[in-house]
Amino acid sequence: MTDHARPLAELAPQHGFFVGIDSDGCAFDTMEIKHKECFIPNTIKHWGLQPVSKFAREAAEFVNLYSRWRGINRWPALVMVFDLLRERPDVQARCVAVPQARRLREFIANDAFPKSNDGLRAYMTEHPDPELDTGWAWTTGVNAAVADMVHGVPPFPCVRESLEAIVKRADAIVVSATPVDALTREWEEHGISRFVRVIAGQEMGKKALHLRLATRAKYPPSHVLMIGDAPGDLQAARANDALFFPINPGHEEASWQRFNQEGFDRFIAGEFKGEYEAALVSEFEALLPDVPPWSR
Repeated sequence: MTDHARPLAELAPQHGFFVGIDSDGCAFDTMEIKHKECFIPNTIKHWGLQPVSKFAREAAEFVNLYSRWRGINRWPALVMVFDLLRERPDVQARCVAVPQARRLREFIANDAFPKSNDGLRAYMTEHPDPELDTGWAWTTGVNAAVADMVHGVPPFPCVRESLEAIVKRADAIVVSATPVDALTREWEEHGISRFVRVIAGQEMGKKALHLRLATRAKYPPSHVLMIGDAPGDLQAARANDALFFPINPGHEEASWQRFNQEGFDRFIAGEFKGEYEAALVSEFEALLPDVPPWSR
């Protein structure tokens, strides 16, 4: 456990129930603007993908927004975009050298370093390489673009009402793979940071670790709920035997209304696990394919 994650381990229950809430694409409608206006332009710029910018955009949108990989950490997502591009005949026909990303793959595979900017900087100290320099320029460029571009985007309708209901009966935290600075800025900008006891971002580890540190031996698993919009959120919940309420991509407002009108009450009443949760998860998973549209 890093020092960054200590607030999670030290979280003391004030209620008998716990709710973890993802941020980008779940509480806030920020996934589209962050990826389309911040991540993708920097990917094309820093990785020399200008000759295939159209295809790079399609691949990045598929991985990060419209597939079962939605919401994964930026580094494996970037490598997946490269791999999809390399396999695509339209890209091969243009004779573009898509990065192999060997050094990035080594960084991703090394569990001793968090997959964050701090983690990359520490890794680069021990493993200097020009490819990692490009990676650093890319990731810091993305963060600068997010800080410059993403503001004034409010929570989805019904999020505030849901948070007001949650804090009366459960302890709540943010569980996210976004850098903490960006999360704090967004939650404070819209006056909802007061509803959560910890804002956990990528510096505190993966989402499954956030949940484990915050809940293990503190709450029964049936009293722990994760709210998220991506398969990684579901996986984090399952890794901790927790329950999961999906915010369906493209149907976020309806999902939050359903949570506020029935989902949270079912969770508190012990009527969530079983058929109700299974139906929610089935509907959610059907929205996120694993084959890109150009390969179907």
